[in-house]
Amino acid sequence: MPLGCLPGLAAAVALVLCAHGVEHAAESTAGTAARTTPPAHTAPRPPVVPRSAWLGDAAREQPPPRYDDEVVAVFVHHTDSPNGYDCADAPGIIRHLYEGQTLGRDWDDLGYNFVVDRCGTVYEGRAGGVDRPVTGAHTQGFNHRTAGIAALGTFTGGVSVSPEMLHAIAALAAWKLGTSGTDPRADVRLVSSNGGSRYAAGAAAVLPAVAGHSDAYMTSCPGAALHARLPEIRERAARLQGRGAPREDGGAAGAPGSTAPPYRTTADRRGVR
Repeated sequence: MPLGCLPGLAAAVALVLCAHGVEHAAESTAGTAARTTPPAHTAPRPPVVPRSAWLGDAAREQPPPRYDDEVVAVFVHHTDSPNGYDCADAPGIIRHLYEGQTLGRDWDDLGYNFVVDRCGTVYEGRAGGVDRPVTGAHTQGFNHRTAGIAALGTFTGGVSVSPEMLHAIAALAAWKLGTSGTDPRADVRLVSSNGGSRYAAGAAAVLPAVAGHSDAYMTSCPGAALHARLPEIRERAARLQGRGAPREDGGAAGAPGSTAPPYRTTADRRGVR
């Protein structure tokens, strides 16, 4: 039976490498001031299919969503499920992923903020509102001020990534990062909230604004094939934000040219919920 169609515990096994940790909402100590003017470089919101399209009557009771102040980075994942699906079946596959995480692992919700299928359709993942900076459960230690985008499929070395999927991921990244004025080609400084990541709790990490799961956690996710396309995704996202040539200073900041200190959060791990 294909992994994407495995219910409950079996589906959870397929997700071990790609979804880790859920944490309480961030309490920023950076003292971010309210914006008086909108960011100079933004991108339109791509079409997003609502949760109701895949969740149906499978919703479990869960606590209220948690929020951060803004999104300054996105992490790209793959779901480690089969690639040969019909895109019309994507809602059912996402529902199985949800059941694997909530029933099999007793999490409160799907960890990813968004899921993108091979036809480029974007699905709302974790509850809380696609326009808001919802705290996800996708990259242990770095769930705060980030969004998790999961590519539906398995993208190990040599696997083809469809142009439609690449464009959709870039469009999502451009839109979400545009809300904080972040250049998708920039680096950002984040502070790990969990020692289970590649960085000790409290350690500052300089990471790409569009990063792969493996950049922050010991995993092969999002697969070598998809990770190799991240530079292209960053450039596409920057163009969608209306940006010109890449920055030359190579600085690491929450937004291009910023000298603000690393993004710090205080958070407690919440087990597997």
